[in-house]
Amino acid sequence: MVEFINFILYVYIFVIGIVIGSFLNVVIYRVPLEISVAKGRSFCPRCHAQIKGYHNIPVLSYFWLRGKCADCGESISIRYPLVELFTGLIAILIFAVYGFSFQWLVVFSAGAILIGITMIDFDTMIIPNGLVIALMAPALLSFFFFPQLGILSRVIGIFAISLPMLILALFIPDAFGGGDIKLMAVAGFMLGWGNTLLAAFIGLLLGGAVAVVLLAKKTPDKHMAFGPYLCIGIMTALLFGDIIIQWYLNLFGL
Repeated sequence: MVEFINFILYVYIFVIGIVIGSFLNVVIYRVPLEISVAKGRSFCPRCHAQIKGYHNIPVLSYFWLRGKCADCGESISIRYPLVELFTGLIAILIFAVYGFSFQWLVVFSAGAILIGITMIDFDTMIIPNGLVIALMAPALLSFFFFPQLGILSRVIGIFAISLPMLILALFIPDAFGGGDIKLMAVAGFMLGWGNTLLAAFIGLLLGGAVAVVLLAKKTPDKHMAFGPYLCIGIMTALLFGDIIIQWYLNLFGL
């Protein structure tokens, strides 16, 4: 009986996740175009026909419509159901770590915003200020629901990475974008200084690996979005930061 209840809970959390993922697709498409995400029904980006409610079921509708718009027949990007599915899986992963709690709500809210930032930065190489401001909400809530992080650690976290990034950006053009700096400042308050360093390390490691690949390919455009790799680092630190740091310390007998 307990196993069945847990299964129902996981299904419920997954459904919440894919529904939020469907909304994230709206955010990812509309925010760069400066279209309101609060007004107007979803529409096809090709023919602009309004999407009927029964054609807008997360994940399932894509396969039901065979990846095509019901009105104009143009192909729908596979990215839409993938974002929905990934958001659902993230919701389940966070639930597995924190259970059905306010901590789950805070971390999932942060994770959803980070997914939006990641995809928009990939598309436009810009991190919208609106999403960084939105991230402040779970960051501030984390102060109440993760009290083990002292205020001093959070304040240091604000500057631990964002300040060095700002200094580098001032002396080295295009070293970091303003969005990356603001993202790490907000994340620093949410994570505390230790996990902020870990998040930045993971981001630099992943971003550096991608940069090496781009250099090896000798692509004409050497610019790349760095925000997505920072987002992966932030999410990893949110979920497993303390475990990773403790493992690292134990590795060296510290």
